[in-house]
Amino acid sequence: MEGPFAPDPEERLPMTHPIARHGRQKSPRPLALVARFALVAAAVVGVSGAAFAGFATWSVTSDVQTVALAGETVGELPQISAIDGGVNLLLVGSDSRQGQGDAYGETEGNLNDVTMLLHIAQDHSSATVVSFPRDMVVPIPSCPDPDGGSFDAMSAQPINVTLSYGGLPCTVLTVEALTGLSIPFAAEVQFNGVIEMSNAVGGVPVCVVDPISDEYTGLSLEPGTHTLQGADALAFLRTRHGVGDGSDLGRISSQQVFLSSLVRTMKSSATLSDFGKLYGIARAAASNMVLSQSLASPDTLVSIALALKDIDLDKVTFVAYPGTTGGEGVYAGKVQPLTDDADVLFAAIAADQPVITADPANTGVGAVVDPNAPATAAPADSTAADAADASAAAPATPADPSTGAADTSANAATTATALPQSITGQTAAEYTCSKGNDY
Repeated sequence: MEGPFAPDPEERLPMTHPIARHGRQKSPRPLALVARFALVAAAVVGVSGAAFAGFATWSVTSDVQTVALAGETVGELPQISAIDGGVNLLLVGSDSRQGQGDAYGETEGNLNDVTMLLHIAQDHSSATVVSFPRDMVVPIPSCPDPDGGSFDAMSAQPINVTLSYGGLPCTVLTVEALTGLSIPFAAEVQFNGVIEMSNAVGGVPVCVVDPISDEYTGLSLEPGTHTLQGADALAFLRTRHGVGDGSDLGRISSQQVFLSSLVRTMKSSATLSDFGKLYGIARAAASNMVLSQSLASPDTLVSIALALKDIDLDKVTFVAYPGTTGGEGVYAGKVQPLTDDADVLFAAIAADQPVITADPANTGVGAVVDPNAPATAAPADSTAADAADASAAAPATPADPSTGAADTSANAATTATALPQSITGQTAAEYTCSKGNDY
């Protein structure tokens, strides 16, 4: 197939070991970019509890399908108030074209195109969003087979095969093993929702510093600021060859340009006061999602939204799991994880500490700091050096091993953890621009 949404041949690289494709429960099989809209951006904006409750009640009862995670049971439903304690929620999306119309081609399979972990601190003062490169090679644990029994563990596979191997529960188990965190909430979302949600919010302004051209997605942007919605927003979020060095690491940092702008747009008074926009966003999310049973309750969705609504923009941090390219053996053409550096990130998350990158300019190969950023968009007052000194003086409070929850007593450390240089990212308060392909 040719055209703006033709499959990219380099997006489907051979696995290091063959994997049989197994059947799954019928469900939409989508792209996690939509979940970012629904459960990161829409929730962070702080819609009123009553309004979001109405959206969630309608969406869950009318459209959303659910899947049970490994060992998941449904407990007592929370009240309509901010959820008690912290939250770990995995957002997963597939590159499946099933049920998405003719625009995306007829490619077989169901790989998780995007895998992203949202952590909300127990005191609801910060949130961290970690993107996992789709081509990163990791161990995959034994996963439940939707048809009964289980699949064998594998020592080295790209993380994006987990959705085809054992569905959403397998992706959750893999990320839990990789991070050491317990993840009770998960969502899977789809391609068309990106278009619907970007239309519902009225478009997202995106800064571009040099030309972006990608024949695989059909995206062509000149330098400047573009308000993207519809198919253009989807093409921007999908482009890999058009930004940075053409790697998924570059795509993640370019996506963070969009996401931070989206959160700022959603925080604007124009959006918050427009009931029609809020309803449209919720409806678009609901019709393009598969939720873990733990998220199926409207009360739970509202409680998570309320936990996020008052977090300052400079305390909403997007980072990428650190990795390198150019390896050999199973890592040839893939991303090799830097686990020691990643351990610093996940120790901070387990201890409920906010995180900051080592340098405000450390935005990744697909993004740069916007040279025309408003003065009010400066990062938080504390610098990375200050945070590093404070962290050394006040070590991270260990998490409760039974729950993964950090100590919230008066002795708990709350200073931001300065991350290793290999971990790139930005906060929602920082204005950045996407870099065109320079390879």
